[in-house]
Amino acid sequence: MTLYPAIDLKDGKAVRLTKGLMDSAKIYSDKPWSLVQKFEQMGAEWVHLVDLNGAFAGEPRNLKEIIKIRQNCNVKLELGGGIRDEKTIKKMLEIGIDRIVLGSIAVTNPEFVKEMASKYPIAVGIDAIDGFVAVEGWADVSTMKAIDLAKEYASAGVEAIICTDVSKDGTLAGVNVEFTLDIARVSGISTIASGGVKDESDIEALIATNEVDGVIIGKAYYEGRLDLQKMFKLLN
Repeated sequence: MTLYPAIDLKDGKAVRLTKGLMDSAKIYSDKPWSLVQKFEQMGAEWVHLVDLNGAFAGEPRNLKEIIKIRQNCNVKLELGGGIRDEKTIKKMLEIGIDRIVLGSIAVTNPEFVKEMASKYPIAVGIDAIDGFVAVEGWADVSTMKAIDLAKEYASAGVEAIICTDVSKDGTLAGVNVEFTLDIARVSGISTIASGGVKDESDIEALIATNEVDGVIIGKAYYEGRLDLQKMFKLLN
C-alpha cells in the first residue's frame, strides 16, 4: 500500500476542498513546497499534486508553485488538473513531474489518453458523483458510469487509476472501499483510492482488500486525524 499525501493548489496556496467546491477551500499553507519537504522527511515516496485552478481553466495555472515544489524535494510527484494536450504533458515531465494524471480528457477523448499512455507515465483520474463520472473540476457530471470508464482503460497501458468518490472528498466521512474495489476489479489496473479518508481504519480497510494499491491522504492529515509518520513507519 502506497500512501500519497496530497497537496491541492489554489492561487498558489495549499488548500483542501469539501466535495470539490472551490468556495469551500480551506488554506493550510502559503508555502506548498515546505509541505512536500515535510512529507519527504516522514517517509513519503510519492506526493499527489492537483492544480485546482487548472482543473477549472483547462490548463495549468499554478506552474510557479509546481516548479518550486519540484526544486525542493526528491520524492516522486504525480500531477493532475487542467492537463489536456500532449504539449502540456511534455512540459510537465520536462520540469520533473514523474506521472501525469488525466481526468476530464479521459472521458472526452479516450483514444488520446491511450496514445499518451503508450509514450508517457500516465494515470487516469476517475471522479464519480452517484456512480457517474464528474468532469471539468467536478463542475459537471457526464452520462458515463465510472465503472464503464474503468473498463475502457483495462488494457490501455496506463500506470494507475485514481478513483474518487466526490461525495466523500474532504468530508472525513470514510473512504468508499466498495467503489474503489469495483474500479480495481473491472480495470485490472493498479488502483489508488481517494476521497473521504478519515483515519487509520480507512487505510487498514483498504489494505485488507489485497486489491487496492494506494490511497491519497489529504484532510485527515491536515486536520490531525491521522498520524502520517506512524503510517509510513508501519508500511515501510
